[in-house]
Amino acid sequence: MPLTVKEIENIQPGSKPTKHTDEKGLFLLVAPTGSKRWHMKYRFNGKEKRISFGPFPEVSLKAARAKRDEARALLADGVDPSGKRQAERLEQRLAQENTFGMVARELIEKRASDGDKAISETTRSKTEWLLSLLEPAIGSVPVPEVTAPMLLAALRQVEESGRRETARRLRSFASRVIDYAIATGRAEHNPAPALRRALRSPVVRNHPAIIDPRQLGKLLKAIDDYRGYASTNAALKLSAHLFQRPGEIRAMRWADLDLDKAIWTIPAGDTKMRREHRVPLSRQALAIIRSMEDVSSYSEWVFPSWTPKKPLSENAINGALRRLGYEGKMTAHGFRSTASSLLNESGKWNPDAIERALAHQDGNAVRSVYNRTQYWPERVAMMQWWSDQLDSFKAGVFEELQGGGQ
Repeated sequence: MPLTVKEIENIQPGSKPTKHTDEKGLFLLVAPTGSKRWHMKYRFNGKEKRISFGPFPEVSLKAARAKRDEARALLADGVDPSGKRQAERLEQRLAQENTFGMVARELIEKRASDGDKAISETTRSKTEWLLSLLEPAIGSVPVPEVTAPMLLAALRQVEESGRRETARRLRSFASRVIDYAIATGRAEHNPAPALRRALRSPVVRNHPAIIDPRQLGKLLKAIDDYRGYASTNAALKLSAHLFQRPGEIRAMRWADLDLDKAIWTIPAGDTKMRREHRVPLSRQALAIIRSMEDVSSYSEWVFPSWTPKKPLSENAINGALRRLGYEGKMTAHGFRSTASSLLNESGKWNPDAIERALAHQDGNAVRSVYNRTQYWPERVAMMQWWSDQLDSFKAGVFEELQGGGQ
């Protein structure tokens, strides 16, 4: 006879599990603890099998019978209900393990440990920051389920806050993550590339820079008189002499310096163009770096932050320039524009040598390789000339630059 709800409620547990049959294979198993659980017995490919439908009363008699009928319908179609459930659970588990956030972290870890091609700690931090911006929206979404509208909504949220360039970088980062998922068999389609034209173009902002030698001299004297944190002081002075990208200067490592040969080699993973870049060091630049040599005993960074395990913060140099009264007049990046303008104006140096010194990438691959080596002696001379010019500006001497080229 089929079970009734009242009969089920009145069943008392025994010293051993007891089985109470309903119909069509459905039965209730009552444990000595008093728990009651629905099961269905069936045969598939000649083997007797069993599938569980959950506990009573959470799963009512009516719901248990409905589950039984669904299982019988699968059997009629030649499908094993238990096998189907296991496959669904595996699929669900894989989906949980293959969320955008998890795949992104896997990619970051892979790139961080990729031997000679490994990304720097600075690049890793920036990548993790980009992931933190996307995670609230799509971090828990399985990669195959990330759609173009879903990703665009996340990008637009950043874009509408005024950070257009960040939104552009987020799209590129998301594309790399999904491409990696495709390469590892966890996704089939990447919606990110199609969103390139859906985003607004970043607003081009020219970095404020001083190109008047007399005004530059005043700034250099103000920098000498600045009394801030030692790392900030030294990095600020060195920025004027080396005119490399601010992120590269603040993340300078002792391991990348050859002070005897006066060369700073920036690893490919630390450069914007992902190509190794060598920088000749003038006497003045060497003196600034050597003033920080005590730091090498406890930090890998030439300009450590308050925490020796981290380099100087991204806003340290610009913050110092603001405190010196140069907000809106000069930035850390502005030293590059300053050097480029005055070096070209001097007429003393090949424009290609200046571009190489700035680590600007040449679009012509063959010419790029040629320029990488051809201008080294000229760049060594140019960097020393530039440092000497800065000293002259600071001392109020301007005749040599204004005298024109050779």
